[in-house]
Amino acid sequence: MDFRQLKYFVQIAESGNLSRAAEVLRIAQPSLSQQMKNLEEDLGVSLLLRHARGVSLTELGQEFYDHARRILQEMDRVRDVVRSRSLNPSGHVSVGLPTSACRGLGLPLISALAERQPNISLHVVEAMTGYLDDFLQMGRLDVALLYDHKAFEHVAWTEMMVEDLMLFVPPGHPLADKGSVQFKEMFDWPVVLPGAPNVMRTVIEQFAARHDVVPTATACDSLPTITRLVCSGRALGVMPHFAFVDEMARGEMIPVQILDPTPSWRLSVVVSQRSMNPRGSEAVAEVMADVIAAMVEDGTWRARLRGDKGRGESRALPR
Repeated sequence: MDFRQLKYFVQIAESGNLSRAAEVLRIAQPSLSQQMKNLEEDLGVSLLLRHARGVSLTELGQEFYDHARRILQEMDRVRDVVRSRSLNPSGHVSVGLPTSACRGLGLPLISALAERQPNISLHVVEAMTGYLDDFLQMGRLDVALLYDHKAFEHVAWTEMMVEDLMLFVPPGHPLADKGSVQFKEMFDWPVVLPGAPNVMRTVIEQFAARHDVVPTATACDSLPTITRLVCSGRALGVMPHFAFVDEMARGEMIPVQILDPTPSWRLSVVVSQRSMNPRGSEAVAEVMADVIAAMVEDGTWRARLRGDKGRGESRALPR
C-alpha cells in the first residue's frame, strides 16, 4: 500500500465510478482497476462492490475510506505548513551582536524584524566578537555580525563594509582640538583596549607590528568600563565611531582620527548552516544587512559599504 493507492481509492469512493475517477486522475481505467485490485490483495479484504451503476464501498471499505481521507488531509496540511514557513519564516532565531555595535544596531534591527518578519522570535546576544565567533561555531548562535571573522566550515557570510577605528578622548584633552593623531604617537598617552584574543586587540597589534610600534595599553573587556575610563580622562579609547555615538552627542567624548596608518576592520553578516531554523536565519540576516546598509547610507554609521547597496561579497563554505 502506498500514498498513490490511497489517493486513487479516495477518488473512486467519492466519484462512485471507476471511469469517472480515472478521468479525474488522468490515468487509464484498466490501470486504475489494477491498482485497486493490488490494494485489496495487499489488505486481504474487499473494499469495493462493483455493479452496473459503478462502485460502492463495503463496510470495511467505508472504514478504510475514513482513515485514508484523514491521512491525505494531514499530508495536505503538512505541505501547506512547510510552504507557509518558506514564504513567511517563523520560529526562534538567536543573533549575536558585538558590544561596540549592539547599542546602536539593536533597536533598529528589532524594529525592522517586527515589521518585516513578525513571526520570528528573536534572541539577541551581546558579546565581544571573539566570543560571538566561538558561539557561532558551537551552534549557540544562528546569525552574527562579526568583525574580521574567522573562516570555518558550515557558515555563509556577506561582507558588509569596512569601518575605521578612531581614538576617543575626553573634552579638553590636548588631542581634542587637533582632530587627528599619528598611529605611533597615540601610545604616548594611556590607552585602553579590549584584551586578547579580542579582534580589536589583534587588529591594533598587527598594525603596530607592521610599523615597528609597541602598543602599550590597558586591557579591558567591558565597554561600559572603557566608556567611564575615557570620560573620566583616565585613558583614551580605541573604538569605531558607531560605538560612542550617544557619548559624542552628549559632548562627553571627542573622536580623533588615527593616521599613518588608519586601522580598520571588516564587518560581515555570518549565518550558521547548522541552524535548526535555516529559513528564519536567512530572513534575519537579510533584514540585518538591509538595516546596516541603510544606516551607513544615511550617515548614522560611518563606514564604507562593500558591493552594491551594501550587499557585499557573499560566500558559502562547504557543508
